Amino acid sequence: MERSLRIGVVGAGLGGTTAAGLLQRAGFSVVLYDQMPAFSRLGAGIQLGPNVMKIMRRLGIEESMAAVANEPQYWCSRNATDGAYLSRIPLNADRARYQAPYITIHRGEAHQIMLGAVDVANVQFGKCLADLHVHDRGVRLSFMDGTSDDVDILIGADGLNSCVRAKLLGPEDPLFTGWIGHRGMIKASKLAGLDVGECVKWWSSDRHMMTYFLDHKKEEFYFVTGEPAESWPLGVSWVPSTHAEMHKSFAGYDPLVRAYIDAAENITKWPLYTRRPLPVWHRGRVVLLGDACHPMKPHMAQGAAMAIEDAAMLVRCMSEIETNDPNTCFEAYRHHRMGRASRVQEVSNANTWLRTNEDPSWVYGYDVYGIDLHA
Repeated sequence: MERSLRIGVVGAGLGGTTAAGLLQRAGFSVVLYDQMPAFSRLGAGIQLGPNVMKIMRRLGIEESMAAVANEPQYWCSRNATDGAYLSRIPLNADRARYQAPYITIHRGEAHQIMLGAVDVANVQFGKCLADLHVHDRGVRLSFMDGTSDDVDILIGADGLNSCVRAKLLGPEDPLFTGWIGHRGMIKASKLAGLDVGECVKWWSSDRHMMTYFLDHKKEEFYFVTGEPAESWPLGVSWVPSTHAEMHKSFAGYDPLVRAYIDAAENITKWPLYTRRPLPVWHRGRVVLLGDACHPMKPHMAQGAAMAIEDAAMLVRCMSEIETNDPNTCFEAYRHHRMGRASRVQEVSNANTWLRTNEDPSWVYGYDVYGIDLHA
């Protein structure tokens, strides 16, 4: 597509920021909008595998991100009650195979580094989308602050509650999955003397706890759980929780897990939502990526990865396919992404990933830049 096109990206999360950075490097004029008034170190832990870090390499930030992150050698799964090992799968211990690192990091730290790969002049905070109008020549965006802007192409990377998707396909409430997650941060000094693994998932029949370090110095430790729940109030994004509530939910778990609960600060509880599969990923001059079109449970730690892969494939299609027809580029993008995103979504929903020893190379060994766009 013509590099003179002005591309708008709504949503400066990990997928949208990746898209903006790669578009900028491909020579497009790009503007990245986000409703937040300014950058904030939001979120908690995130895992980024070699499939993502190869894209960070294209943004020029792979080394800087890995330098502040933890690089676990193995993924381990352990039985909830007696701590017996169910699997031990090489991550950075098999780095030569994947040709990129596997990192665990604070999401806000990763986000800040990624935003640094986008020209600050191309980022507009405080822009909450109110409406959009698609016409033959482009898209008119109207924001809640009363301003408007015009772009030639619009990318909706605004997450589960995407305004772009709602304007494109109509409003629809997300679907509660019947699962919630607790999150907790721990100062690693509180775990001194304990046999703490670098990247461990604890499993029982109907719930789990994922644990890992967030930084290179191993000073911050994090857990996130998955637990069944009958309901969640619509419109409530999270609520505070307590040590007592967690101890009740994880009664009978290994003493190490219970020690994590005792050591945690500011425990919070979050709902897990999904959506029905979308009939289309694009329409006219508007295209969606990440949770805006295929949200999934976080049980493979690949939700953000799928958004980042989407962004990289979309930019490849826009910059490498010789056409000025947006629909041709967008349909190629959907063709190359739908199968993989659907497979990851299916495995994530099943919550079986790496519980026992298996080869994860179909996920971590994937290289978006090795895909033949004409296949």
